[in-house]
Amino acid sequence: MYQLMIRQFLRTKTCQLGLILILALGLTGIVIGKQFLNDKEKRIAQTVEKQEEHIARNIKFHGDDLGLLLYYLKFSIVKAHNPLTGLSIGQDDLNPSIQQVKILTLEGQKYDMDLVNPTRLLYGNLDLSFILVYIFPLLIIAFTYNLLSEEEETGTWKMVRVTVKSQVKFLLMKLSLRLFLLVVLMSILYLIAAWVLGIAWEEAFFAFFIVGLLYQLFWFSLSFWITLLKRNSSFNAVVLLSFWLILVMLLPAVINNAITNKYPVPEALTTVIKQRDGYHQKWDTNKKETIEKFYKNYPQFAKYGYPPEEGFNWLWYYTMQHLGDEESRKESNSMRDKVLQRQKMSKQLAKFFPSMHSLLVFNDLAGSSLSNHIHFLQYISNFHENIRLFFYPKIFSQATTVEIDWEQFKPAFYEGRNQPVEWLKILVPLLAGILIFLVLSFLTYQTL
Repeated sequence: MYQLMIRQFLRTKTCQLGLILILALGLTGIVIGKQFLNDKEKRIAQTVEKQEEHIARNIKFHGDDLGLLLYYLKFSIVKAHNPLTGLSIGQDDLNPSIQQVKILTLEGQKYDMDLVNPTRLLYGNLDLSFILVYIFPLLIIAFTYNLLSEEEETGTWKMVRVTVKSQVKFLLMKLSLRLFLLVVLMSILYLIAAWVLGIAWEEAFFAFFIVGLLYQLFWFSLSFWITLLKRNSSFNAVVLLSFWLILVMLLPAVINNAITNKYPVPEALTTVIKQRDGYHQKWDTNKKETIEKFYKNYPQFAKYGYPPEEGFNWLWYYTMQHLGDEESRKESNSMRDKVLQRQKMSKQLAKFFPSMHSLLVFNDLAGSSLSNHIHFLQYISNFHENIRLFFYPKIFSQATTVEIDWEQFKPAFYEGRNQPVEWLKILVPLLAGILIFLVLSFLTYQTL
């Protein structure tokens, strides 16, 4: 009987068109992910090549003055290539993966962005995670909305009730057939993605697959419960589409708006203003007063003393550059904390909504989440601090450029946090959703 069901279902237009459409969209998503990774790899290769040229060219023109040279020099920080990002691009198309910073004020440089087409950002990316979260449920609805009602409307249900030992077992066979086809299709897409994108068969990739599988099981359990209500096909389709609209579109938008209002970030503007004012006001401030503030933070540099009040001096200039960052430190930290609070609240609320939870998990596994970018910005801050502390003594002591080994300054790579997969956190919300609808299905079964 099972083989007969498979043949019968595969001959339907709904099955053929649905599978072909999802396969085409899935392959398109993989190609888009591959293009994104190729563009990123190309930019990284250019960055590595151009930094050496950039340093050599500036030494040629400004090599007689180290302070002036370092005013122009930029040092690159690169977010390392992660093939899983091709499956879930997340915010990596918006947030830059390559930053170039000078040893001047950092807050004005940290949030520099790549030049991108705003229309492309508006439409987003059709990556594989989008297909899994948004499109697969629609195909599940198309496959299952008339699982029982079709039999009743065509008049074959009475015959089925007489010929089969268990009505629920019969429905489960039909449901499992559809589940089997979609799992096979999803597995094919994952295998193709692993091959095309060069994804290693590691824990994160398996977690990506299991989350996708459980998300599909959630929608099958929901559809099965609606099926057991024994309503007509139109009712089932409307109810299932309403669930999709609410869970996938409406509630995430409402939650995002609520979190944004709960944690406003006015510091995004005040940080920039404070940093600029903190720097520009130093031009009219007593030099000794400015340098004393700097020496309180870095007493190891006090040995370089105080330059004359008249005239220009690199010690004073880089001191006031640093104090611009110091005066905006409070606002900068507050902005970072609020953004992390937004992310934390999103994850907490997403536990009750499988679509949100799955998408956030995909982004976390791929290293394309907002929290990952915040950690990348922190890495930039640490890099900037280290590079400043390396050059300050040389600038203050009026060292020459020939005394420095410029070959050591290659682009710095941020490898990510490499945290282990927290299986309970990512699986329990989905398993709970599946269990809820299985229990509802069992209770509804009593009326069959």
